[in-house]
Amino acid sequence: MKFKKVRSILLVLALSCSMIVTPVLAAPTVEEATAAADQAAANQANLESQKASAQGEVSALQNQLNSLMTKMNELETQLIENGQKITQAEADLQVAEEKEQQQYEDLKLRIKYMYEEGEGSALERILSSGSIAEVLTQAEYVQKVHEYDRDQLEVYQETVNEVAELKQTLETDRANLQSLESQYQSQSEELNNTINSKSSEIANLDSMIQEAARVAVEASQAKAAAEQKAAEEAAKQNQVNNNNPAGGGTGTNSGGTTNTPAPEETPTPDASGNTAPTPEPDPAPQPNYDVNTGNAIVDRAYSWVGNAEYVWGACSPGAFDCSGFVSYCLTGAYSRLGTTYTFLTWPQVSDPQPGDVCVNADHCGIYIGGGQMIHAATYGVGVIVGPVQSGMIYVRY
Repeated sequence: MKFKKVRSILLVLALSCSMIVTPVLAAPTVEEATAAADQAAANQANLESQKASAQGEVSALQNQLNSLMTKMNELETQLIENGQKITQAEADLQVAEEKEQQQYEDLKLRIKYMYEEGEGSALERILSSGSIAEVLTQAEYVQKVHEYDRDQLEVYQETVNEVAELKQTLETDRANLQSLESQYQSQSEELNNTINSKSSEIANLDSMIQEAARVAVEASQAKAAAEQKAAEEAAKQNQVNNNNPAGGGTGTNSGGTTNTPAPEETPTPDASGNTAPTPEPDPAPQPNYDVNTGNAIVDRAYSWVGNAEYVWGACSPGAFDCSGFVSYCLTGAYSRLGTTYTFLTWPQVSDPQPGDVCVNADHCGIYIGGGQMIHAATYGVGVIVGPVQSGMIYVRY
């Protein structure tokens, strides 16, 4: 009797345990998996479209920046020519002033000789002439000397005034060009900032696109799995139907076969679930560096430290502007290779060496190592050694 009770209790416990169901998440249907895959593909396509739009904006901005850089290069060329004209005008003005002063000194000397050499000597020379004709000749001579002196003095004074006015005009033109250059530089900075912002946006979109691609791959795999499962269940059901035909008769296989659709091939993600990114192109090779050439460039730069003044547009012994100084150091000749914008187009280097060029849109110099450069700084300062300015890049001639 006790044994029967124990057996009944065990039976009840077994039935109770069999009623406990572990919840299992249902696999998505083919329709759900297809909808998820389509949504993931749409998200990825939308992000790709946003990236293409941002890249188009960056391209347009870069074209604007290139056009602006061309204008700035032309403007700097005008400033260099203007500086050269001012230098020439200053030299012409000095010559004209010297001639004016010499003419004035000669006039004073003649006046002293004619009127101060002995009391009444000029009048005596005229009156002591042997005839009226000689008297008139002497008087006419004296008059012509005076007229010549006055005329020459007026000519030199006019020349001085003209050269001074030309210099003033050139200096005004230079001030206007510098103002325009400042405006261009502000526009350049604004464009660079916008391009950097858009580039960051594109980088962020790249990350989002990679994540969307991963989700799309998972959704596509889920869709393929759901289709495979549905196909297998359909095949099983078809087999059951063939084995148990309607009407109770003994069913025989009609000989037809059920084709199970093969799952679609999908990109295989890597171990982290991300699709493999597009490989980046190899960086352009950097130009070779020659130690002897670099040392010669630095030696030329040092030879003018403290010995040359800054003169806009100059590239001559003892007088340089920044691009003229760099041109001399690189070649050893007093001829200009170009402007700062010319140097910005040269091959850029990531590991600068002595003799390379430090340059930005505003200034340039010769790199000497240790974060220092030699450059023609500005008016009243001339050629000095100083730190490489913020924002400069390094290029190699």
